[in-house]
Amino acid sequence: MSWGDENTQFVVVVNDEEQYSIWPEYKAIPAGWRAAGKSGLKDECLRWVDEVWTDMRPLSLRKAMAQAGEASRGAGTAAV
Repeated sequence: MSWGDENTQFVVVVNDEEQYSIWPEYKAIPAGWRAAGKSGLKDECLRWVDEVWTDMRPLSLRKAMAQAGEASRGAGTAAV
């Protein structure tokens, strides 16, 4: 079994920033990552990642941008 072997089974992993990757099932998942609920051949896992990972921005950036958007909307409604 190896990364390049077409029969290697992979697991889709995700980190706290909601970034996805694939990892060979025969290896322990690295610290900071967890199983995302999908496993299979490499191409199958990569297709699944393409379907579910629609926003490539890290979670912390998405949250910061949402907060900035809320702050700018709130600033426009302040009484003068």
